[in-house]
Amino acid sequence: MRSALAAVRDRLAARRQGLLRAGRIAAVVLAGLGGGWLGLAVGGQVVTPIGPADVSLSVGPSWRGETVVDVAPLGTLAFDTHSAPLRFEASIDEIRLAAAEEMFQDPEAIDRMGRTIGGEVKAGVIRLMAQSAAFAVLGAGVVGLALFRDWRRAGLSAGTALAAFVAAGGGAAATFNPSAIAEPRYSGLLAGAPQVVGSAEAMVSRFDQYREQLASLVGNVSRLYEVTSTLPVYEGDESTIRVLHVSDIHLNPASWNVISSIQEQFQVDLIVDSGDLTDRGSAAEDAFADEIADLEVPYVWVRGNHDSMGTQRAVEAQPNAVVLDGAAEEAGGIVFYGAGDPRFTPDKTAANPGADEVRRIGEEQAAEAAEEDPPVDVAVLHDPAQADGFDGRVPLVLSGHGHRRWTELTESGTRYLVQGSTGGAGLRGLEGGVDRPKPYEASVLYIDAETKRLQAWDDITLGGLGLTSAQIERHIEEEPDRELVPPPSPTPPSPTPPSPGPGSPSPSPGESTPAATPTREPGSPAATP
Repeated sequence: MRSALAAVRDRLAARRQGLLRAGRIAAVVLAGLGGGWLGLAVGGQVVTPIGPADVSLSVGPSWRGETVVDVAPLGTLAFDTHSAPLRFEASIDEIRLAAAEEMFQDPEAIDRMGRTIGGEVKAGVIRLMAQSAAFAVLGAGVVGLALFRDWRRAGLSAGTALAAFVAAGGGAAATFNPSAIAEPRYSGLLAGAPQVVGSAEAMVSRFDQYREQLASLVGNVSRLYEVTSTLPVYEGDESTIRVLHVSDIHLNPASWNVISSIQEQFQVDLIVDSGDLTDRGSAAEDAFADEIADLEVPYVWVRGNHDSMGTQRAVEAQPNAVVLDGAAEEAGGIVFYGAGDPRFTPDKTAANPGADEVRRIGEEQAAEAAEEDPPVDVAVLHDPAQADGFDGRVPLVLSGHGHRRWTELTESGTRYLVQGSTGGAGLRGLEGGVDRPKPYEASVLYIDAETKRLQAWDDITLGGLGLTSAQIERHIEEEPDRELVPPPSPTPPSPTPPSPGPGSPSPSPGESTPAATPTREPGSPAATP
């Protein structure tokens, strides 16, 4: 009986010892993994020179193996390049202006960078992995020593971290998939518009050509950073109202992603849409306006010649929409006046007014806007022809319609800003063939919160279908507080004199009936979309 009890005690003791040993091993492993993660958080990043830029490379644990490229201010690209639980990230840390200027002055610099960029990236990755392994081992050793107060266990924890990192790195190398570049995930300004970075199949099948494009894009970003380093900064300034001007979306759903990203990245206070939200103005298209509510800032809108009254009602139903149609409204601290386009061109049976009649209607609306109290800060009309009569009466006029961006500062002091198509002209963007697609265009306007005058604006252009281009260009208003000088009113024609009767005097030689002053047409004539 005693021998049987002793055997049971021995088995329990052996099991207890096994559990304790397993617990100690688990504690060592967990300390190694936790300490290794802390080590990577502290030292798992390096800054390496690539072209004229200092690029920050980092690595860290992740449930999903991926490579992320941060292309500020456009957004990010993510690639499922491997299966191991590591995340690699690259972002521009700083542009070395001296190197960038030297590159721009040397015509062969872009070609040389295309040949050397691969080696520079490889050298940076090798240095990143070596430094990360060292910090992972160091972090695990420190955590193990703090927990166990034992050099042997601390060494085992460090060894665990090293083994885990080497296994993860080896797994990433073994499962690396170069073709993952064909299936990126986009965010930021790139979201919903993969055509901004070009054809993915072309990147894989013609990598040499893509390398040249990539080098050119790096050069363009370098130039952007170099130029904007000397410009005034308006983002985040509470004394400035940031207005996003869009137009001619033409039912392109990708536009909402672009607009949302610009709104977030430029901290936009309100959005102004100068019309042609839809393409046919049909009831089936009304649901397209529901996306406006997701933008969560005031959305000032006027009806374009492709928008019906049904479209207008669909926009009015959105909680953040401010629809302008022959009256002034305040939004975001700015007084807007706007009116819908008097035409609805999809209806071929309607007697739509001609250009002269549109201009005459605009002149009547401008006279009404001049009587508003408080005075109008910004006028919004879809067609620049309709906006012609606002010259000298409103400091800033926003329009669209022609799918081509242009601006004019008139002698009367009015700035006309005519937007291109924020939807790449919708399906119309393909009318000229894929070799000449319409770009996505929008502008961020910086308006003084006190004077309500335009201070500067950023024109944002994203290349259309098949193009690899992105451009942000800033313009400064040199005299934002200039005085408005309304043009002279046309002299009304004299009434037709009655037929001269007996004794009535005849007109003196050289007399003539006064003629009306011709109306000015701002800027280049817009094409009829």
